[in-house]
Amino acid sequence: MNTIKRLQRLTGEDSVKQKKSSRADEISELRRRIEAITSRRPSASDKPVFTRHAGSVSLKDMMMGEEMQNTHGKFFISNGYFHGSAKHGSRRIGEISAIDMNAVALLANNPDMAFLHCEDALYLDTETTGLTGGTGTFAFLIGLGWFDNDTFYTTQIFSRDFSEERASLRFLLDLAGEKRFIVSYNGKAFDVGLLSTRFILNRLPDTLATMPHLDLLHPARRLLGHRLENNRLITMEKEILGVLRRGDIPGNEIPQRYFDWLRNRDARLLTEIFEHNRLDIISMATLSVHLADMLNHSRDISAYEHEDLLAAAKLLLARRDASGAKNILEFITEAECLHVALEARRTLSLIYKRSGLWNDALRIWDLMLRDDHGNYFATIEKAKFFEHKKHDMQKAIEIVNEALNHPSFKTISERNALEHRITRLKSRTVTRESP
Repeated sequence: MNTIKRLQRLTGEDSVKQKKSSRADEISELRRRIEAITSRRPSASDKPVFTRHAGSVSLKDMMMGEEMQNTHGKFFISNGYFHGSAKHGSRRIGEISAIDMNAVALLANNPDMAFLHCEDALYLDTETTGLTGGTGTFAFLIGLGWFDNDTFYTTQIFSRDFSEERASLRFLLDLAGEKRFIVSYNGKAFDVGLLSTRFILNRLPDTLATMPHLDLLHPARRLLGHRLENNRLITMEKEILGVLRRGDIPGNEIPQRYFDWLRNRDARLLTEIFEHNRLDIISMATLSVHLADMLNHSRDISAYEHEDLLAAAKLLLARRDASGAKNILEFITEAECLHVALEARRTLSLIYKRSGLWNDALRIWDLMLRDDHGNYFATIEKAKFFEHKKHDMQKAIEIVNEALNHPSFKTISERNALEHRITRLKSRTVTRESP
């Protein structure tokens, strides 16, 4: 099919077979048909213009901010700052400046981050047109925060409509270029992945994906999730930081608020969204301090929940920091909650055992048996110590017999294992006594 026939379809004319004509006639006919098609397209002046409805309020009337422009277009930003002496719940903003970067590296499971500085961090949170992601989801508000000279700064980049996305993303890249790592809450799974898609669609480089990233959701869930109803950031800030939001907009209402804004341009629809986003950024910053302090065994940890500290010690062990875990566990061996104390002692005894500190390990097993008579784990470990290290079979038998005769609860498999150990120890005793 030639070009003229294709144009016939586009213009809706009958596909009448054209007579042969000169080359000049064909060109003239082609031009005429192209003009017929292009005349149907709306001109630039016909582009829809969003106007505010009567009684609506402008952005500048509702919040501190200004229109910005770069090579890709215009957008709106709102800036804020908080002095170090300001408090967010139980935390002072200025504590961010003293955050232990070794602890941050452990939280992120990225040793390289230990060599960075708190002022290298860019806290990131987005508000989007959908909560499931995908190429159709648009980040209309990008919240950023960073610490500098005892002050925490925030910048919120707002795309007033879809045409401002490219300029907003370019501004984000410029700010991110001044930082060295990202801190988010569920950002690896959502925010950064969503922004990566938007960078591709707007033909912009994706530098965020290559930056080191501390996603607070994962360590927060590991350290604190055992006593919380859920792992949402708003729950963390309420239960851990003591922050209670009043009149906060539910996250599932945010997309519709933005669509309503596109229709009538009333900034009153947005103020709660901006505040919600701003609080998210500050809560991420203060939560990062709280989590890092839990792993920083050089600080006073007496104010922390013992069960949280137990989780912190286990995380340190998983990150191969046995020394840090040992310091925390030694602090909570006498925890009021017996379950926590026993678990701390169990873990600590294994650290001593692997380090060859047998007297310390034996002391911990005795503590376990003192408070939990017949404790299976302590019984087995203590019996193995006397069998293999002291070669005292009679003492090992005595320890196992005491556990078997104690009425404490034991599973069938545990009782069978103890009886099997008694039999084996007795056989070894007979063998040793044989001439």
